[in-house]
Amino acid sequence: MFALPVFRLWFFVALGTWFFLFFTRSDLHFLADHWYYPAIMVVGAFVAGLTPEGGGAVAFPVLNIFLQIDREMARDFSLMIQSIGMTSASIYILSQSTNKRVFIPLLWMIPLCFAGFILGMHYLQGLPIYLIQALFLSLITAFAVVYSLSEHRGHHTAMRSPKQTEWAMVLVILLLGGMCASLFGTGADIILYTLLVTRFRMHEKVATHMAIMLMAAISIGGFTYRALVDNALTPYQYQTWLCAYPVVLMMAPFGAYILSRVNKEWMLRGIAVLNIGQLAYFVLYNGSPAKWFWAALFTTLLSVIFFVSLRRISATTVITNVKQ
Repeated sequence: MFALPVFRLWFFVALGTWFFLFFTRSDLHFLADHWYYPAIMVVGAFVAGLTPEGGGAVAFPVLNIFLQIDREMARDFSLMIQSIGMTSASIYILSQSTNKRVFIPLLWMIPLCFAGFILGMHYLQGLPIYLIQALFLSLITAFAVVYSLSEHRGHHTAMRSPKQTEWAMVLVILLLGGMCASLFGTGADIILYTLLVTRFRMHEKVATHMAIMLMAAISIGGFTYRALVDNALTPYQYQTWLCAYPVVLMMAPFGAYILSRVNKEWMLRGIAVLNIGQLAYFVLYNGSPAKWFWAALFTTLLSVIFFVSLRRISATTVITNVKQ
């Protein structure tokens, strides 16, 4: 990784910035008392760089559901930490990419997705907490399980321009991705990835890279929005962010590095098992009929949507190969 000059420059500038911020705004005693934040992000950041799921896919459920930390604080932490980790992964991806033009569609995708984030911040924050938790865990579990079991992915290495009849669908999907990020601090990446590999039949690694970059931009925008527009971030939140900052700075691009070199099927199955365990804990811990109902409903609906989408691209790929 460090053989790339641009990434090496970013890494040491970002690390130097962390040293300055940490020793002026926090201390080792606070870090020792909040060791679980960097510990969580060892896994979370690696997942963020290796898969279409952001680090928030680990951070949000662990903090909000397992550790009983306020949902908004867990959401904000996910955005804050991804602004470093997924940005680091994005810079690594761009540094080693030989065809940067493939990422040009992100220039119009990011503003649309961020518009969804703003809409979500204004209109969705009053949803019941258990409903938000059930939706998030169902989303990441359904995606991870169906995706890891699918046999065929997309094959195009660049995104074609949407057809005239597709623009409305793309707009809605990007807005929904931003709304998910406003609730969980992540989710836009999973939604974009699914769109790219199904509707646009893109190769999984290229689609993963685009999803990572989109989520990095939304995380930076969300972090900035919460800090400057809502003026809602506390000194405690900045300190927890600084605890995990150096971990994600390294682990997210390391995940992207591993992605470029290995077959990741075993890792995808491991993430699917992890997500199933998180969903099971959610419905079993202080279980209620409402939790079971919404978790079952969301998981079933999302699994069907992901299954049909991936089955469609699988069938199309087989037909294309036969014709060739």
